[in-house]
Amino acid sequence: MTSPIAITRCSRLDDYVEAIERAGGRVRILETSESPRRVVQEIGGLLLTGGGDIDPVFYGEDRHPSVDDAEPGRDEFEIDLARRAIEADLPILAICRGAQVLNVAAGGTLVQDIPSAVGTAVEHTIREPRDAHAHDVRIAAGSRLEQALGPAVEASSTCRVNSRHHQSVARTGRGLIVSATAPDGVTEGIEKPDARFCVGVQWHPENFARTGEFKSLFEAFVNAALGPARRT
Repeated sequence: MTSPIAITRCSRLDDYVEAIERAGGRVRILETSESPRRVVQEIGGLLLTGGGDIDPVFYGEDRHPSVDDAEPGRDEFEIDLARRAIEADLPILAICRGAQVLNVAAGGTLVQDIPSAVGTAVEHTIREPRDAHAHDVRIAAGSRLEQALGPAVEASSTCRVNSRHHQSVARTGRGLIVSATAPDGVTEGIEKPDARFCVGVQWHPENFARTGEFKSLFEAFVNAALGPARRT
């Protein structure tokens, strides 16, 4: 039997679970009480989900008034888990908060509040409907993200995305590069080029699980997680 895809627990799990199962993966929902060291040994891939903001203490900055903390224990658990997954070269797909967790785990920093720090006219916080088009992102040519997105990337190297975030990647962590940006320059995608699969996106592709716009991304992740090196 192949190892499961681990999904970090959040308030809206249904779309994440459906996206992974539709891509052929078997799901395991994680609890913050689990041991990150043991988890990494027992799974085939890691999906870091969305949610509240990371406490700025984890990347050495003072707190902006807009910071909205995640559930207790999530920061410590997920940052430790992400670090161990990176070290083990475990396939990782990181979404919204998850992309920020990935970046902080690699030693990077965050823009704590896009409206005040960037002063942008681009709408990054359209919450309903969950699959509403917010803006385009430009995908870096030749990136792992471009390959994984497949038909979702248009001839102009752009991709239509939804958006529900007020924070983003600032300084990228060790080994990570920017692979997608919004029209205002906000980082929308990061990846680790030398990893088997390590991709973070700031939008919510799981919200399109039923309509399939980002099916290729989840299939690329699941295929990496179920590859020969991770079979049990």
